[in-house]
Amino acid sequence: MILFKPETQVFHISNKYISYIMEIEEGGYLAHLYFGKKVNDYSGNFKYPRMDRSFSPNLPNAKDRLFSLDTLMMEYPGNGFGDFRESAYNLKHGDGSTITDFRYKSHRIQKGKEKLFGLPATYGNEEEAETLVIQLEDKEKGLLLELSYTIFQEYAALTKSARIINNGETKTKIKKLASQSIDFPNQDLDLLHLNGTWGRECQIVREKIEYGTKVLDSKRGSSSHQQNPCLILAQPQTTEFQGEAFSFCLIYSGNHEMVIQKDPYKQTRIIMGINSFNFDWQLNPNEMFQTPEVVLSYSSSGLNKLSAVTHDFFNYHLIRGDFKGKERPTLINNWEATYFDFDEEKLLNIIDEAKDLGIEMFVLDDGWFGKRENDDSSLGDWFENRGKIKNGLSQLANQVHSRGMKFGIWYEPEMISEDSNLFRQHPDWALSVPGRERSPSRSQYVLDFSRKDVRENIYRQMKELLNEVEIDYIKWDLNRNMTDVYSAILPSDQQGEVFHRYILGLYEFLENLVEEFPNILFESCSGGGGRFDAGMLYYMPQTWTSDNTDAIARLKIQYGTSMIYPISSMGAHVSAVPNHQTGRNTSMDIRGNAAMAGVFGYELDITQLKEEEKKEIKEQVAFYKEHRRLMQFGRFIRLRSPFEENDVAWMFVAEDQSEAMVFYYRVLAEASYPLVHLQLSGLKEEWIYESEEMTAAGDELMNLGFYIDPNLFGDYATKRFYFKRISPCLE
Repeated sequence: MILFKPETQVFHISNKYISYIMEIEEGGYLAHLYFGKKVNDYSGNFKYPRMDRSFSPNLPNAKDRLFSLDTLMMEYPGNGFGDFRESAYNLKHGDGSTITDFRYKSHRIQKGKEKLFGLPATYGNEEEAETLVIQLEDKEKGLLLELSYTIFQEYAALTKSARIINNGETKTKIKKLASQSIDFPNQDLDLLHLNGTWGRECQIVREKIEYGTKVLDSKRGSSSHQQNPCLILAQPQTTEFQGEAFSFCLIYSGNHEMVIQKDPYKQTRIIMGINSFNFDWQLNPNEMFQTPEVVLSYSSSGLNKLSAVTHDFFNYHLIRGDFKGKERPTLINNWEATYFDFDEEKLLNIIDEAKDLGIEMFVLDDGWFGKRENDDSSLGDWFENRGKIKNGLSQLANQVHSRGMKFGIWYEPEMISEDSNLFRQHPDWALSVPGRERSPSRSQYVLDFSRKDVRENIYRQMKELLNEVEIDYIKWDLNRNMTDVYSAILPSDQQGEVFHRYILGLYEFLENLVEEFPNILFESCSGGGGRFDAGMLYYMPQTWTSDNTDAIARLKIQYGTSMIYPISSMGAHVSAVPNHQTGRNTSMDIRGNAAMAGVFGYELDITQLKEEEKKEIKEQVAFYKEHRRLMQFGRFIRLRSPFEENDVAWMFVAEDQSEAMVFYYRVLAEASYPLVHLQLSGLKEEWIYESEEMTAAGDELMNLGFYIDPNLFGDYATKRFYFKRISPCLE
């Protein structure tokens, strides 16, 4: 899959779907040529033209004025020898200079894919993947830069990362080291990215890329609700079903930076990696620094196909462990049912009702530990609050298991309350700047997870409980962003490392935890989608998509999240009405249909429901369990967008195309409303499919489609269609 032609100095990375082509240019600089649809054999005709452009400097000892880095399509650009565009790296050397000159030294091609040191990453064995490592060298400073590329046999995707090794005699300060950079030639492109806030995550923004530089980032210490660490480039005419599109997803959970730059010659540069803001890493002689990985995916047939690539790739080459590719249980979480106001009797009543309704797991949320009666205390004190659960967590877990259900629990291990035993013993364990007052948020501070002693204490507390109580699931929460970022154990010249060291410490903690407790299903959460990223999916195969459980709000949130992340990773629950976040009243029907486009569960007090509502829930649970393989791992196809229309629709298609599930949602009712028809996708044209409403061939369902019942009444209406193949072909 990876070829190098010495006579042309060209690297060609390819499989049956994509090609990625680079060239060692004049002076040993690595140039980017192409990323896109498969090219069988590159002839060499796309070499960057030579021409004299005014104010474009030439290389040292140049014989003419025809070659400059100023406009060249670069693979990993620097600044200081003629390229004045955004740089992929910024290094400060011992002599105070900031000029680094990386040129080609060597390369190696190897089967499979190696792990990244200390970081989550995709994986593949020798039959599945092939890796190219290109070494670039600054001989003057003794620095070696390794660029890694891995191509996978069965996916229109490849991964990129970088690492730098200091073979010199003096330390180097890393001010910026991107995971990847890529240049696209003269063309008009649109940028799609996922913007938002708490309760309104992953809102799709689509805009034309204009001249100049745009930066999308997070400085919050996490990937954030505000800007997910992924973006998509698409042709202006690209839709869900046609046109070229490219996705870029950073496998990292901390501060990130995505730079989009269009130069005066209409060339577009994309740089992604750790945020360079306040980043300052000291690289001593004989030390190495590894960047996070970026996944690049490609589609020549629209955004749905692009999403299908990343969904499958993440499900089978990022998510790992016992729950890789496995169906996730239905659950009920007590948070919106009780908040902090619960006791053992109240919980057991919910558990008994849940069992009768067919729900498979009970999750005990916040309030079970320390002296926690509200969110003002006890984070860091991970021992049981016996005042609430009189017979203890172990007995409660036994009660749940005796009913044939699984038992889950909530944690927020990275945080500490001022009113806690741990804070009274170790106030220095919270991030804080000497001489300054800390900034509280939600009455809590951030533990310094860059410190080994902090991690060991929290790990020991968790391990003691997990060894004592039979726990099947953990919801791992993070309910504030990082301020007062300063570590008491690092010297002054290394404080620029704290953000990243925190994330490395978190990853080490999670690696140990999932290795020691492989049978626990972990779900990450950060007030919902505040840390919904590929880095966390490596350790925890699902994420709580948003604290906003309103079905109508969730249409946009889940639609946007699905642009990159698989449905099997998206926690989605039915909650009470009026909704606790929006005050909206919606039917149980639409709440269920919205939540089924995710890992399905409930978050309401089922003991207070009417018998008719319980009957609806029982039917929903049974239906979801019957079809969950299809809805968690089938191909997800977006049909109508909530960002563009009042009518929303999506569907799931089985891998063998033998069945499909279609969901339709109408947000607001209008008098004399236009007729709505759906055209499906992903079916076999010649196969005959049957639902309760109709029987038709795949080509009819996809090309003609069918009308939605015009008699649907009221706001927030919904319909669900299940199609099953009944005949292999037309007779």
